[in-house]
Amino acid sequence: MAQRRLVVIGGDAAGMSAASRARRLQDPEQLAITAFERGGFASYSACGIPYWAGGVVDGPHALIARTPAEHRERGIDLRMRTEVTEIDPDRQRVRARDLESGRERWHGYDDLVVATGARPLRPPLEGIDAPGVHGVQTLGDGQALLDGLRAAEGHRAVVIGAGYIGVEMAEALTRRGYAVTIVERAAQPMSTLDPDMGALVREALCGMGIEVVTDAAVTGVVTGPDGRVAAVATKDREYPADVVVLGLGVRPETSLAEAAGLPLGTSGGLLTDLAMRVRGHGDVWAGGDCVEVLDLVSGRTRHIALGTHANKHGQVIGTNVGGGYATFPGVVGTAVSKVCDLEIARTGLLEDQATAVGLAFHAVTVESTSRAGYYPGAAPMTVKMLAERRTGRLLGVQIVGREGAAKRVDVAAVALTARMTVDQMTALDLGYAPPFSPVWDPVLVAARKAAAAVAEG
Repeated sequence: MAQRRLVVIGGDAAGMSAASRARRLQDPEQLAITAFERGGFASYSACGIPYWAGGVVDGPHALIARTPAEHRERGIDLRMRTEVTEIDPDRQRVRARDLESGRERWHGYDDLVVATGARPLRPPLEGIDAPGVHGVQTLGDGQALLDGLRAAEGHRAVVIGAGYIGVEMAEALTRRGYAVTIVERAAQPMSTLDPDMGALVREALCGMGIEVVTDAAVTGVVTGPDGRVAAVATKDREYPADVVVLGLGVRPETSLAEAAGLPLGTSGGLLTDLAMRVRGHGDVWAGGDCVEVLDLVSGRTRHIALGTHANKHGQVIGTNVGGGYATFPGVVGTAVSKVCDLEIARTGLLEDQATAVGLAFHAVTVESTSRAGYYPGAAPMTVKMLAERRTGRLLGVQIVGREGAAKRVDVAAVALTARMTVDQMTALDLGYAPPFSPVWDPVLVAARKAAAAVAEG
């Protein structure tokens, strides 16, 4: 039997998980695997960059799961600092450029994995590319930020955007001794939460000494005589800055795929079937931050950039390419984060998302504690829950609190996946002891309140 050729574009979570899984199922005589990575690192945890930047964990090497040499020892021809510049699906080949030498050549494939990730949003504003302005998407970005912090003469930082990366980087910079200002165009930080829950995050951030400016669109980055960043400008004022971090979110990096005519969704992510095969292309697969996935609650596709999904996508792709069978059924939109001692979690739909897909719902909010109220260390927690009218099906949960709050969202994620009603949730047999929970866990208290709202109509 002729040796098949697997080509992988992208050397991080999805791409190298796919390559590694396929290699475990097929030996080199059956399957030749070549992977291209344009950066200087492979198989690393981008989610750890804010904690490296804040001095909580070592980096960059502590964030690397497997080195290029280790991949090569396992029979994967991983070529670093090599950028794929064109996909030719009709002739089953890709063109790759060695970034050191500039040489280009075509490489044929029998199966192609597109795992090109996502790119940070960098709006076309004056001064946005000035020295001292940093995105944080790759380990190289993290190193550049740390180098920039050492080079900065002052200790004033502005974070543009108050999503997950924004608030995590605000914490990192605070740990480094910087006076931090967050500038956010929305009414509240954390647009991944409903505004009433985002207000709790704002209150906590301000209590930590972080200045939070909302309803403020950035109009430009002001530079000094040396060309470095000096301030961030909005319509109303300027905020002095020795360093600026962009926390505006990401978009799928699908320029190669688009140029090749591969199908994209509304967010610009690649569209695949349940096996992670690109729709209409039997020999092209895609996974990670460059794809859209099925939202099991809304029934629509959406773009969610998370390493957990990327690794699962890679496992599914590698299994299928290696001759097995696997599918990725979809997600419910679970995410957790923290800033200092504040924990933030969500799963399922927000109010505006539920409304956008035509779902009528009840929204309830409860205040509780992480442990029995009389037990030392009990901390306040706010839980918001959405339940569909009439049916009572759980639609979403948001949690903001202190220690012990965030991972409670996992109970709700399982309930969403199982399409449970809030009434069914009230009977869940969750673990209880005073050091871990009140006798009624906060998630179940919210479920009881939501069930009562559904019963009342």
